Amino acid sequence: MVKYLPSHGVRPSVLTVSNPSVPVTDESLLKDLPTDLEVIRARTFEPAYGAKKAAWEAQTETKPTLKKRAVKLASGFARQLMYPDVQMLWVPGASAALARTMLSAPPDVVLFSGPPFSPFLLAPLAHTRSAVVLDYRDEWSTIRKTYEMTGSALARVIGDPLEALLLKRADMVTTATEEFRLGLLERFPFLAPDSVVAIPNGYDRDDFPANLPGPPTDKLVISYVGTIFKLVSPQGLLNAVRKLHAREPELAKLLHLRFIGRIVDSELPFFEGMESMGVERVGYVAHDEAVKALATSHLICVLLDEVDGVERIYPAKIFEAMAIGRPTLTLTPKVSALARLVQKHKVGDLLTPRDEEGICTYLVAKLRAFRDGDRGVPAPTSVDIESFDRRNTAGDFARVMQQAIARRRSG
Repeated sequence: MVKYLPSHGVRPSVLTVSNPSVPVTDESLLKDLPTDLEVIRARTFEPAYGAKKAAWEAQTETKPTLKKRAVKLASGFARQLMYPDVQMLWVPGASAALARTMLSAPPDVVLFSGPPFSPFLLAPLAHTRSAVVLDYRDEWSTIRKTYEMTGSALARVIGDPLEALLLKRADMVTTATEEFRLGLLERFPFLAPDSVVAIPNGYDRDDFPANLPGPPTDKLVISYVGTIFKLVSPQGLLNAVRKLHAREPELAKLLHLRFIGRIVDSELPFFEGMESMGVERVGYVAHDEAVKALATSHLICVLLDEVDGVERIYPAKIFEAMAIGRPTLTLTPKVSALARLVQKHKVGDLLTPRDEEGICTYLVAKLRAFRDGDRGVPAPTSVDIESFDRRNTAGDFARVMQQAIARRRSG
């Protein structure tokens, strides 16, 4: 967003963390930042990522040691208190940095983007002197039900009331999908419909130079790029590959299915024994390398598993598939925002994520066509995707910011 906001009359500055507790970093993305961008950094009290990982592993251990039982007990207690997320340990430092800004040079508007949603707790402070926009790239309610806050008594008690309190401090609200928007208006009737605007994720045209490599001719390559976790579990796809190898072993040798990105521990068991079936786990790579991987694919896999809340979600990679011009194999519930997006913009083929028979049949047909000579680079299929170009979505955000300023001034 900060790359293109200046071209729409907005001079951005960023408040972020100085010591992030994260599994991976990608320094290559720094090239997208304006050279004169002001970046304010505040420390977080979060534990190092290794400590977080140890706590998660202790939670899933079937026969934990005494030490791991102690870690499990302590981390479970902490999860009850760390609401809305563990990044709330950044809020004290961020509050101090934001307060200094509010006193010295308050901005016209402050946009808080989640997840994580703990930065939304800063909205009342910002609203003392600035207009406020709350930006939902995910649903707070879905995060509570699906991710790390599942089972939190604190989340059940204060989740909706706290979200309502913070929404009342917002002059405008943005959501990643129209489905998010309608759900928010239904849950919080006090919101004015014209104060909630859907702005999708998108793609940056600069990420896709014309000289990108094409797919190979000896293997049919299907690539998934992104983190694998509960929401995007590939168990249906992997089981379909197992069926493929059992039924068509010679044909199956032509398939190269690769997963590029981090795989959380809970999903690793589904990958056991898959290396011999042409399934590759690449791990995390820099964004430029991920783009090349998409370019060298015959199909890009876009995935949402059968999990509560996915019917309102678009994975961000669907937009990069549009921009790069490779068709997708989209695995998602048929009645969902993603399915409607794929069908409307002719992004590719659509199957349900747990339909192992259907996916296996689809792979057999694709591999037979590939074996019989259909090995060229697929022609671009997507239509009417210009609205997802980040040059345009940045303009949408700029207009929302102007509306927030106007609403605040009018009371």
